[in-house]
Amino acid sequence: MRPLTTDEPHDTSEPVLLDARAVLADPERAAGFVGAAHRILADLVAGGAALGWVDPPERAEVAELVERVWAAAAAGDGALRAAYVGRTLLGLGYWLRYTRPTHRPHADLEKLAVAGAAHGRGIGRALTGALVDDARRAGVEVLTLDARGDNAHALRMYRSLGFREYGRIPDFVALGDRRWDKVFYLLDFRAQPTGTAG
Repeated sequence: MRPLTTDEPHDTSEPVLLDARAVLADPERAAGFVGAAHRILADLVAGGAALGWVDPPERAEVAELVERVWAAAAAGDGALRAAYVGRTLLGLGYWLRYTRPTHRPHADLEKLAVAGAAHGRGIGRALTGALVDDARRAGVEVLTLDARGDNAHALRMYRSLGFREYGRIPDFVALGDRRWDKVFYLLDFRAQPTGTAG
């Protein structure tokens, strides 16, 4: 993805992907990141997206989450990617290493979110691809994720990037009376020759 100069959220230009260090190095982006991330996450959850919340998260909860991810990225225990068109955040995703000592070689892709108005532009795929590359460079052995079973588009994208299903719990995700499977995916870098893409 290439650098951009526009600030228009409806612009169809290709977004630029920034890591946590690049976001923090830009005072304006760093100052606005929590608010922009909160808007994306809250809007998606309000629309029924499967991001781990029943109700849209509060801004303070997103701020705490962002601080935790930034700290993990600075320590080499995580990675964040943010997609921007100009100064407008269109999507974000991150992975974190497992905290259990016996699981430290591995990491979990915990959130991937793209603003509703930017769906269908390949931003989720680009963010995921960048996060996979970051994990490989960080020496992660196995990158895992879980998703709601009805999220066919996301599951198809993950498979196309080399992830494979390793488990499923039927009717595990609950939202009121509705139930969905919880699906577990992994990308095992140990099984890939050095220098190959996921």
